[in-house]
Formats: sequence, C-alpha cells, structure tokens
Amino acid sequence: MSIYVGNLSYQVTEEDLKQAFAEYGTVSRVQLPTDRETGRPRGFAFVEMESDTQEQAAIDALDGAEWMGRDLKVNKAKPREDRSSSPRGSWGGGNARRNNNNRY
Repeated sequence: MSIYVGNLSYQVTEEDLKQAFAEYGTVSRVQLPTDRETGRPRGFAFVEMESDTQEQAAIDALDGAEWMGRDLKVNKAKPREDRSSSPRGSWGGGNARRNNNNRY
C-alpha cells in the first residue's frame, strides 16, 4: 500500500517527508514526482511505510494538518491506471465529423 500526500509546498524535499512520516513508523520509500519541463516538484508525493497500521496512523494524524503553510491532503493512494491498455481514441474527440451541429 502507498499513501498519497497532496497540497504540498513546492519547497518540500524527500527528506522533509521522511522526517514528517517517521513519527508514525518506518518509512520504506518516498516518491516526489517532478514536472518534466521545469524539474519542480508537482505538489504531491507518495509515501510507503513498513506496515498498514503505520500508514493508517500517519493518514489519521496528517490528513488536514497544516504543514509548511499548506493544509495537507493525505489518504490511501489509488492504484495507478495502466495507460498502455487503454483503447485508442478514448479521449472523446474522435467523432467530430459525425456531430456537425455547429458548422462554420
């Protein structure tokens, strides 16, 4: 299981997150995604802890808490969707010719 941590300050580091979550147990892993173009943190992270009990304690304590000037959003992370198996054209824009109500 993994914890989603949202509404993070853009100045937060992986080490900051490790220290904050270490109060609730052993932190196994921290992922702090960055923007591909700017390299800046994207404002959210994923934290994995040693046990589900420790993760739940961290969620209960930190969800809604103010940290580094921001109100955190902390919950169980949803499984990542497999984008490679999605059918082509699933973005919904492929039928523009069939629906010609707005002709120019």
